[in-house]
Amino acid sequence: MSLVLLKQHSPKIIDGKAIAQSVLDEVKSDVERYTAQGVEPCLAVVLVGEDPASQVYVRNKVQKAAYVGIRSLEFRFDADLSEDELLTQIDRLNADGSIHGILVQLPLPKQINETRVLERIHPQKDVDGFHSENVGGLSQGRDVLTPCTPTGCIRLLKDSLGDDLSGLHAVVIGRSNIVGKPMAALLLKESCTVTVVHSKTPNIEQVCQQADIVVAAVGKANMVNASYLKADAVVIDVGINRIMTHEKTRLVGDVDFEDALPMVSAITPVPGGVGPMTIAYLMKNTLQAVRLQHPQI
Repeated sequence: MSLVLLKQHSPKIIDGKAIAQSVLDEVKSDVERYTAQGVEPCLAVVLVGEDPASQVYVRNKVQKAAYVGIRSLEFRFDADLSEDELLTQIDRLNADGSIHGILVQLPLPKQINETRVLERIHPQKDVDGFHSENVGGLSQGRDVLTPCTPTGCIRLLKDSLGDDLSGLHAVVIGRSNIVGKPMAALLLKESCTVTVVHSKTPNIEQVCQQADIVVAAVGKANMVNASYLKADAVVIDVGINRIMTHEKTRLVGDVDFEDALPMVSAITPVPGGVGPMTIAYLMKNTLQAVRLQHPQI
């Protein structure tokens, strides 16, 4: 009997790589169906400058697009590209009916206003979900393109807790436009009770102790430990931080994984948790963009 109970209460390490692979395989199947109906899903990726991390991200996105069968187009520009030149390129991509998704890799060089660029992308081609029309649509619960990372987090939660998240108390740590705010909106859409905490929130630890779900997206290495968590909470760690250990750098999340593990019912590791879901949901969003532009399919 004790062995059974021990097994039931063993924490689950959420395998983001495996779940992301499932998402990619779903996308691959849908791409085949769309292509058979005469629509070839296409994603345009725009990269300005030579930022090393951006180069890696773009390469990974192009590789995953090839795997699922989405046609990808790369548009690379020197770092001295003007804002007007970039906006003109986006206008061309907006006008091209064969291109369904547009992704401008961030960050952009300092002479370019990121907000102006993101607002220029047609909302139905905005596969990052950053356009204000999509942000507003998400807050209203409409069927719009939503940011990839928090949407992937919802999939991870449902893999652990089931499709019905209603009534659960979720605490989101961080209020960024890319993760924190859309994460809160997506959790509200799932009928969770949502609390957002941030740098100005007093007693963050005590607030987190009330949560069934904790989503850490604050960018502070190992900030959340066992003292922040109630027993059997589900923890989604969005943080990616590089720290030095024994003169070597390693990646850690915003959650102290080893300390939190005994407390939780499920937790994402870093790396291998949320990260793979972001690109998987970029592919998923590209298909959603196809649906929005071709509602007859």
